Amino acid sequence: MTIIQEKTLADKVRADFPILNQEINGKPLVYLDNAATSQKPLAVINALQEYYLKYNSNVHRGIHTLSSKATDAYEGARDKIAAFINAASRNEIVYTRNASEAVNLVAYSWGLNNLKLGDEIIVSVMEHHSNFVPWQMIAQKTGAILKFVELNSTEEFNLEQYKTIVSDKTKLVAVAHISNVLGCINPVKEICSIAHKNGAKVLIDACQSVPHCVVDVQGMDCDWLVASGHKMCAPTGIGFLYGKLELLEKMPPFLGGGEMIDEVFVDHYTYAELPHKFEAGTPAIGEAIALGAAVDYLTNIGMEKIQNYEAELTTYLFDKLSQIPEVTIYGPQLNTHGKGRAALVSFTVENLHPNDLSTMLDEVGVAIRSGHHCAQPLHQYLKVSSTGRASLSFYNTCDDIDAFIFALKDTIEFFASIMG
Repeated sequence: MTIIQEKTLADKVRADFPILNQEINGKPLVYLDNAATSQKPLAVINALQEYYLKYNSNVHRGIHTLSSKATDAYEGARDKIAAFINAASRNEIVYTRNASEAVNLVAYSWGLNNLKLGDEIIVSVMEHHSNFVPWQMIAQKTGAILKFVELNSTEEFNLEQYKTIVSDKTKLVAVAHISNVLGCINPVKEICSIAHKNGAKVLIDACQSVPHCVVDVQGMDCDWLVASGHKMCAPTGIGFLYGKLELLEKMPPFLGGGEMIDEVFVDHYTYAELPHKFEAGTPAIGEAIALGAAVDYLTNIGMEKIQNYEAELTTYLFDKLSQIPEVTIYGPQLNTHGKGRAALVSFTVENLHPNDLSTMLDEVGVAIRSGHHCAQPLHQYLKVSSTGRASLSFYNTCDDIDAFIFALKDTIEFFASIMG
């Protein structure tokens, strides 16, 4: 009797990503750099191409057919994003160039107008520079004080320490949902609850969670949330800010110019209603429409299916990597406190620089990331200058992981042989 093996999620979707069907240096491409940027399915590429081929026009400013069609698609994508993260209103979604711009929008629009000398901002040591540097800048400008949540013994967000440093002086907590280095999934709902009990606001960096698991901003009860399109199967140059409606309504515009105004006179101006008061100038129209297509693509697959499949891949990767004695893995073990890891593993190899490792792996078609992953404070905390990182997406396979592990072992053996 012939046993027909059930297709994995990757088997079903891989043909949607033609970029994966190529060779690098004569070897099949194994793309394990998804935490840096994801690949784009044909549905997204086609949506971007269709905009430029069939109805390229500026939005909101014209009543002709092309402008109307572009506006409908552009605003329709906003509706899709709102539904995708369970926002209470479409007006809570603001288009930005990326997550970095979204954080800066909150920092300069809300932070400069609400923080003062002696107020406290809490961030974690694991934050990406995008959710770290803007708050350093705002602290310098306002006299606010930065406080840092460190890691616990399992290299996760130290919730117990967090509870001790939150006070009535705390005005903002800025934290990643998932660390792009440690792979830990932070208890954001509890973080928000504790902050709110002390009168503080919370901004969540969801760049590593929105593409990989169900994100519910109302269930989380965060005040703001940021994400980048290029990490969730959409083009570069587009991202979004979610903010609670009452907060966004009180925040002044971040940038001035066209589109964000209601009326302009020689001696004053009035600005537009939400969300347009934060979207100055001609936006990234095609990219926003393609982001909507990416949301459709992910929704049609189902975020729970993606999350479950990636959990299987992560377990497989973690198990294989942890069997190599020269390798040190950073972040929590699998199923710490009953929780899994996100779909990435950062690691070092004894006596082998991550850049050398990445270069050698690229020679056989395996793409991983090496460096500090825009998280230098975390690497300083861990007392390591850089790490390698293999990060997964739902189009990856166990074969990809096997190819990576084989190449990694081969590289370790090669360097061991030349070092005597």
